Amino acid sequence: MILTASAAVERVRPLAGRRVLWLAGVYYLVGAFALTMWLWGDPASRIVAGNPNDADQFAWFLRYDATAVAQLRLPALITTAMNAPQGISLMWNTAMPLPGVLLAPLTLLAGPQASLTVLMTLGFAGSAVSMFATARRWGASIAAAGLAGLVYGFSPALIQSAAGHYDLQFAVLPPLIIDAALRLVAGRGGNGSRAAARCGIRLGLLAAAQLFITEELLFDSAVAAVILTGVLAVSRPGAVAGRIRDIVTGAGAGIAVAAPIVGYPLWVQFLGPLRQHGSPFTPDFYKNDLAGFVRPPSSLLLHTTGSAAFAARFQGGLPEYLGYLGWPMLAVLAVIAARFWPRLPVRATAVTFAALSVFSLGGTLLADGREHEGIVLPWHWLQTLPVAAAVIPDRFSIIADGAAAALLAFGLDAARSRWPGCRGLIAAAAVIAILPLVPRPLPAADASPVPAGWTAAFAALRLPAGARVLVVPIPVRTYTAALRWQADTGVPSAIYGGYYMGPTWSGKPATDGNGLSSEAQYLNQLWAQSSGVSVAAVATPPAIGIYPDAVQMRAQLAGWKPAAVVAVTSPHSAFARYLTGLLGRPTVTRSDVLGWRLKPPQRR
Repeated sequence: MILTASAAVERVRPLAGRRVLWLAGVYYLVGAFALTMWLWGDPASRIVAGNPNDADQFAWFLRYDATAVAQLRLPALITTAMNAPQGISLMWNTAMPLPGVLLAPLTLLAGPQASLTVLMTLGFAGSAVSMFATARRWGASIAAAGLAGLVYGFSPALIQSAAGHYDLQFAVLPPLIIDAALRLVAGRGGNGSRAAARCGIRLGLLAAAQLFITEELLFDSAVAAVILTGVLAVSRPGAVAGRIRDIVTGAGAGIAVAAPIVGYPLWVQFLGPLRQHGSPFTPDFYKNDLAGFVRPPSSLLLHTTGSAAFAARFQGGLPEYLGYLGWPMLAVLAVIAARFWPRLPVRATAVTFAALSVFSLGGTLLADGREHEGIVLPWHWLQTLPVAAAVIPDRFSIIADGAAAALLAFGLDAARSRWPGCRGLIAAAAVIAILPLVPRPLPAADASPVPAGWTAAFAALRLPAGARVLVVPIPVRTYTAALRWQADTGVPSAIYGGYYMGPTWSGKPATDGNGLSSEAQYLNQLWAQSSGVSVAAVATPPAIGIYPDAVQMRAQLAGWKPAAVVAVTSPHSAFARYLTGLLGRPTVTRSDVLGWRLKPPQRR
């Protein structure tokens, strides 16, 4: 991913040779299918076990995007389809509008989970292909580039992200973004303003595309590109200084092509309705544990009971346990960096890997599960910069693994060139380095099934398009079943509550915004007690401590102005009796789904 020292390879290689690239893609795709094999038994309803709430949220967003495409329009960036009547901002959520729109036909045909299964499979294979192509472009041999693709595309960071973090797991574009940025800085796209403009346009389009997948990886990729550029500038100051004019031209071209695409969405995010400021997460919480670099989680083939238990106790949760690379890989990378430091590709990728790994540790050191507040790290100061405050440090590991993959590729090629008679030993060292990274097939679980009678009840209610419905259980971050049912069936059009990032009354972001009202939590409490579900999953324990009477509840319903109330409960349950006393006899009863169509309020 950086200039080679040899003048013979200073010429830009094709992406890898179309035939070689396609062949590598086939091999990586086979590996991706093997990794996701348990999902493909029923791709429309199987998810990676361990994080169902995030999976439900992503399914909801894909259904939202597909519904918009079916209506021959793009998804609105502000919508009341979730969290009615206030709504949510897609730009402050992990909505993935670009994949959602592209996969809309599949979503409409087979459901959102099928699209997510396809997206995940392509995420592994595509990330590997992009790293392979990038490494080849910058001079790596086919074998070394192939290994780099495996290390990045099937890295532990992406394996762990597969548990519900689809936006992070689809890390296809970061290597291409960094490649385009470095080609512009180094002049690898050709000399002259026209060549620089072409390179800048490519960079602008890639950055715009990444913005509509996840902004966080775009930020992390930009940080990596800045580090690589800094190493290049220090190593070859004359080469960079002589290209200032072309770099400015290329950057201007990139901004010119990206601005019309991302300008309005960014305005909506930072200046439009539901704008937010700051981070919704506890500062310095989601960061790598230093011991996590060498203790493998259970998702990898080679792990111990102790290491798996350590990963399971990680304060950020397993989907954020992203740092692992293992002692063998770290040792090989250290040897490569020390032995071949004079080579610019090795030096640049080694510095980038080290810097991103340090950033991933957050502002203060967490080691072996214990916080060491007295050991202050660089991110402590960097996180005070604009935008950086909303970045989750441990996710730097995804791009760091890309730098590690490139360092390994350049180092193996350098070793083979330096010691041609020791290729067997070099290959053995490579195998030893990557063997601890071999993953197990991802464990699968069933998504929450649509309740019997759900679709029939909504059909019988005959609600107008866009009607807002109060569904009980009202979805919250910790209980998202209703979002899954809405995603799988497309009904109702708009729902109260949800799982989203939204502004509080102060304007700061928070999961579920201001949260549910006391009346909504009371409904969820009664539903949980009647359905055998933990009250803590659906309401803030001890279930708000407020017990609204019928007058208060009817006043809240009048304020919500739902077109209907739908409850997933037995017709003979205590909760059904409560709602019947509040609303009268259900308008429809279909199996365990009860529905009340409410009269619109009278206008004065």
